[in-house]
Amino acid sequence: MSTVVVIAHHQRDDARILADDLARWLAANGHAVVLPDEGDRIVPDADLALVLGGDGTMLHAVHLLDGAPVPLLGVNMGHLGYLTEVEPGDVHDALQRWEQGAEGGRWHLDERMMLDVTATSAAGTELGTWRALNEAVVDKQQSGTVHLLVRIDGEPFTSYAADGLIVATPTGSTAYSLSARGPIVSPKHRALLVTPVAPHMLFDRTLVLDPSEEVVIEVIGAHDVTIAVDGRATCDLTTGAVVRCAPSAATASFVRFGERPYHQVLKAKFGLTDR
Repeated sequence: MSTVVVIAHHQRDDARILADDLARWLAANGHAVVLPDEGDRIVPDADLALVLGGDGTMLHAVHLLDGAPVPLLGVNMGHLGYLTEVEPGDVHDALQRWEQGAEGGRWHLDERMMLDVTATSAAGTELGTWRALNEAVVDKQQSGTVHLLVRIDGEPFTSYAADGLIVATPTGSTAYSLSARGPIVSPKHRALLVTPVAPHMLFDRTLVLDPSEEVVIEVIGAHDVTIAVDGRATCDLTTGAVVRCAPSAATASFVRFGERPYHQVLKAKFGLTDR
């Protein structure tokens, strides 16, 4: 008997209705079903997390997993998503294929790099640790420019005068980093992207770093800043505080039922044509 966690977008009636339907179907087929309340951690030894929503719901599910190696199967309840895999009308067939196992190429796991993010105060007190699938953002709290010193592998690189700074994974290259004119990077790569937000300086390019290189951001200006991880506000920072971003040992695993070329998803998302 497998344990399946069903996570639905809590503000969509159609997602909640589908979640109840799938919970009954899974139970009738001999699976243990968990329907967590909003904010509950996912059972760390579950066999599958079935996620009903869009990319935002998928990010929420990754957050609830907190690094636990539970595969995620995304059911698209919104617009075309980068992370979801099947449409609502195909979910029963998808679950039947998942039940049969991955042997023979019925499905495979798409492993995505994540970031470990740690913040400490100027006094060295740890303020929090988080994991990000898309990005960590050190951003201004109010109007005005913030000043942030970036070190790469312990060596100073430069200080940024900007509205903020994004450290993204390849998966996150099509999220906030893209809106800040960062490059699109295939999720098959492992890399760190450091992208300034509205920089007030001549150097305004994204750095694409090897995933072994740790990025450390120190608040050096008088303006306070805040950290957001995958769009979730986490804590505020004052002068002298430090944020460390490094590749996580944990990955996010997504169930895929066939080759899903990333560039074709990108093409559909942006409405690109062949000529």
